[in-house]
Amino acid sequence: MKNILDQSFEGKRVIVRVDFNVPLDEKFNITDGSRINAALPTINKLLNDKARVILMSHLGRPKGKEERYSLRHIVNYLQKLLGVLVSFSDDCIGSSAKKAVSKLNNGEVLVLENLRFYKQEKLGEERFARQLSDLADVYVNDAFGAAHRNHASTSTIASFFPSEKYFGLLLKKEVDSLEKALNNPEKPFTAIIGGAKVSGKIEVIKSLLEKVDCLIIGGGMAYTFVRAIGGKIGSSLLEEDKIDLAKSIIKKSKELGVKLLLPVDSVNANDFNSDADIKKSDILDIQDSYMGLDIGEKSINIFSKEIENSKTIIWNGPMGVFEMSNFENGTKKIGEAICKSTVNGAFSLVGGGDSVAAVKKFNLEDQVSYISTGGGAMLEYLEGKELPGVRAILK
Repeated sequence: MKNILDQSFEGKRVIVRVDFNVPLDEKFNITDGSRINAALPTINKLLNDKARVILMSHLGRPKGKEERYSLRHIVNYLQKLLGVLVSFSDDCIGSSAKKAVSKLNNGEVLVLENLRFYKQEKLGEERFARQLSDLADVYVNDAFGAAHRNHASTSTIASFFPSEKYFGLLLKKEVDSLEKALNNPEKPFTAIIGGAKVSGKIEVIKSLLEKVDCLIIGGGMAYTFVRAIGGKIGSSLLEEDKIDLAKSIIKKSKELGVKLLLPVDSVNANDFNSDADIKKSDILDIQDSYMGLDIGEKSINIFSKEIENSKTIIWNGPMGVFEMSNFENGTKKIGEAICKSTVNGAFSLVGGGDSVAAVKKFNLEDQVSYISTGGGAMLEYLEGKELPGVRAILK
């Protein structure tokens, strides 16, 4: 893996694909700068080398050139973090981008305008990628959150830098952490998969069954599994067409000798809001007019005991509707169990937008081993897929 730490880039024009797809409020203030912060080690390494650093990213899902999706809005935030001059190009290709790059001095940063203002970015168009490559001498990919996309800036562009393409420090750390968990795990290895639907996690579950000692299923998807074993789930979230799949996963876990843990009790409500009437029940016997929105105390205790005895832990997906105070307990307690295990020497990896949001909500982010910056990319890696953004550097 070509590592930027092994090179000096003094005087070189280095174009870095970062993931600055950050949330902005109505006044264009950044409400969560985690993804920008995650890219700082790579940017600072290049600045310390006295390179001329060109940053490119997407922001949101613009339909054409929309001001609210302009990367202009992140420049001041980034400049304060870096403590160096950060300039902005109002285009990512063409004469204005070239002119902005020509004005760059060693040890300065230029942010290019949103790549997705051009549909050619998502199409992975070669001509567009060539225009981006014309701006630089070296290509660095540090955008794990976009590494599963076969886009111009994440994979096509790399071919124009046959000997000058590198992994950024964040991308390398992400891949190393996932490799450690998946391919060299200390046992016992436990995966916790939650979230709303089975359909979005089918391939992840199938892949993990081949690797883990224990698979814990929580969140809305658990109720499809409960129905598969004959439970009454009231008006809980159900994917009727995935019942047979759930049965096959349960069967497969037995064949492989993998411990598959489902919730045993449920916190239920008669409406999808925090002020609804709440009843707790055995998960196999939920009243018709009630829906399960969190796991109960018995489930928390069973899951936590398993987690605390584990040496490698992957967590993707919450245990309930943690955004509502009355249904946050399961996700919070499972997060705390993961932290406790980590303190005792386990390696814990958390990924996926909701899981990361939960870890932050409950102030647990400093107590796990690693938090992935890429939800979709992490899922595809867990599925065993090769990520285009990684493959392009390794070619």
